[in-house]
Amino acid sequence: MEHTYKYAWIIPFLPFPVTMLIGFGLLLIPTATKNIRRMWSFPSVLMLSIAMVFSGNLSIQQINGNFIYQYLWSWTINNDFSLEFGHLIDPLTSIMSILITTVGIMVLIYSDNYMSHDQGYLRFFAYLSFFNTSMLGLVTSSNLIQIYIFWELVGMCSYLLIGFWFTRPIAASACQKAFVTNRIGDFGLLLGILGLYWITGSFEFRDLFEIVNNLVHNNGVNSLFVTLCAFFLFAGAVAKSAQFPLHIWLPDAMEGPTPISALIHAATMVAAGIFLVARLLPLFVVIPYIMNLISLIGVITVLLGATLALAQRDIKRNLAYSTMSQLGYIMLALGIGSYRAALFHLITHAYSKALLFLGSGSIIHSMEPIVGYSPDKSQNMVLMGGLTKYVPITRITFLLGTLSLCGIPPLACFWSKDEILNDSWLYSPIFGIIASFTAGLTAFYMFRMYLLTFDGHLRIHFQNYSSTKKSSFYSISLWGKEAPKAVNRNLLLSTMNNKVSFFSKDTYQIDDDVRNRIRYFSTYFRNKYTYTYPHESDNTMLFPLLVLVLFTLFIGSIGIHFDQGEIDFDLLSKWLTPSTNFFHLDSNDSSDWYDFLKNAVFSISIAFFGLFIASIFYGSVYSSLQNLDLVNSFVKKGPKRILLDQVKSVIYNWSYNRGYIDIFYTRIFTMGIRRLAELIQFFDRHIIDGITNGVGIASFFIGEGIKYMGGGRVSSYLFLYLSYVSIFLFIFLFYKF
Repeated sequence: MEHTYKYAWIIPFLPFPVTMLIGFGLLLIPTATKNIRRMWSFPSVLMLSIAMVFSGNLSIQQINGNFIYQYLWSWTINNDFSLEFGHLIDPLTSIMSILITTVGIMVLIYSDNYMSHDQGYLRFFAYLSFFNTSMLGLVTSSNLIQIYIFWELVGMCSYLLIGFWFTRPIAASACQKAFVTNRIGDFGLLLGILGLYWITGSFEFRDLFEIVNNLVHNNGVNSLFVTLCAFFLFAGAVAKSAQFPLHIWLPDAMEGPTPISALIHAATMVAAGIFLVARLLPLFVVIPYIMNLISLIGVITVLLGATLALAQRDIKRNLAYSTMSQLGYIMLALGIGSYRAALFHLITHAYSKALLFLGSGSIIHSMEPIVGYSPDKSQNMVLMGGLTKYVPITRITFLLGTLSLCGIPPLACFWSKDEILNDSWLYSPIFGIIASFTAGLTAFYMFRMYLLTFDGHLRIHFQNYSSTKKSSFYSISLWGKEAPKAVNRNLLLSTMNNKVSFFSKDTYQIDDDVRNRIRYFSTYFRNKYTYTYPHESDNTMLFPLLVLVLFTLFIGSIGIHFDQGEIDFDLLSKWLTPSTNFFHLDSNDSSDWYDFLKNAVFSISIAFFGLFIASIFYGSVYSSLQNLDLVNSFVKKGPKRILLDQVKSVIYNWSYNRGYIDIFYTRIFTMGIRRLAELIQFFDRHIIDGITNGVGIASFFIGEGIKYMGGGRVSSYLFLYLSYVSIFLFIFLFYKF
């Protein structure tokens, strides 16, 4: 067993060879590498699958053995400084490893078809494999320096993936926004690491926890300084996990390909901040101010994310704000010390949100032949509707993911969210009220998204394509251009050849295998060259959805506390036992079935109320009532109706304009920094440079004037000399007498 743990360091590096091979292939033999580009998905999935098996084996051994393993080797040693690298295997590491590998495998399989038409297919898989390597390295790190290294690699990969379609200006702007916003948190993280090393003289987690704990209890360290260091560490998690006020990058990050949205914003990158707080929770629990701050930021993010999702039209941005809100629930649970509930919701939310993001990609895929390859149209829920009969499998999977996020039993998120709501009420009634109210909002906006997408009739006006019109599916218009209604295939392939490759100056033409798969995709439900209606996705895109549905249905069972005598089926509590015992964390187990049922009835009632309100305003019932003019009869015209319209307008504008937070940041920070830069530039150019240049110009004119006084005649020099002496004598005598 120890031998297996000793070589667990191989887990992060298993996906890395794929990145190296693709990179070297594109640099050295680009033509051959591109000709077999569809083969590169297989080693990507294979290597990550091996990492998943390895992670699962370690998790099983942990559950059975109940211990934490750490293996270190020296990196550099001198008299005053020692740095060791290694890997730490504990329940948190194993949970994160399984999440990263399982969701990553589904995303890779899904991407093989989703990105098959894209010219950057190989670059996409190279980035994905390197991102998986960075995330696995992050979660297995044994000290803060090692975490920081992989932390920055994750940030770099997210920058590359969000801006994958870099020729599209909005995508380039989005990746820059994400990069700059995360740099703020990363700078705070670096300051916190350096501050803690100054206090403890170590980067290792066990040393940090023990030394800081002893110093705080014995008043051996300045409480303000250690609180400030902990705050800086938490700032890094706030930026990475899109918590208020550094959440502004998350909705713009949806400009990346949809598989990236599923990978980054479900179980991996945004979960890195949650992982950091969970890893450092034994340090934070001895600093009450930081725990209060974590819970406060969490509850603000919960409510803010839910309100900003209420009026979004872009399906992916709606899911992005949902992710922000759900991560706020996890952060709230960590802040109130509910370690078990936080990790439980991290697991259930990861699979449900990955299912929803991949489902949204399938929906976007079905809309593109109708509205063109424009994200403003293909992702706009206002243009959708009535997709149930066209994409039945996607609709079922999306519905299950939606109901899971809404908190409907027996789906996964019900069990974890119900536990967080219960712990919030026990910790603070105010937190309980906000968390419960947000649960209702979650059910409302999630079911709103489902109804706008699948209910009713297709709202966009489009022309039925005749069999003489060619499919626009061969276009690579995802690079920023909208596909035409009818496409000449030869002209389109010529356009593809004129596009610039990222790794090579050579142009690339899609091979016959890719054309055949695209043609197969277009004929899955319809005629060979006709797109009369939206269409269901290919099998390779549906397979990950079906697998994630199984996780959404059954993964919640690992945290159900079912105690029957000496037999306990609570697998999650048993899994977390090593961490909760070693770090003295509260697992908040409860075996009172009466309290559970009482809390469950309350949370389910809130969820169903949100579903009911959403069905009234956005479902088929709403259309019928509107046609019969019965909606207006609920509130008669008059002051009450005017007040109601004003409230609705305020809520809609607040949500649609992202709470005006982006506008505030733009005017205060962006424009303020620009004005400050302009002022500094003016001061530097006209004051600093002006003085320097003025002295130089004055010296020039004085020199020029003196030059004309020197004529070379001694009599003139004597005259000037006697004149100056006379003047000085006159002044001297005047002041003396």
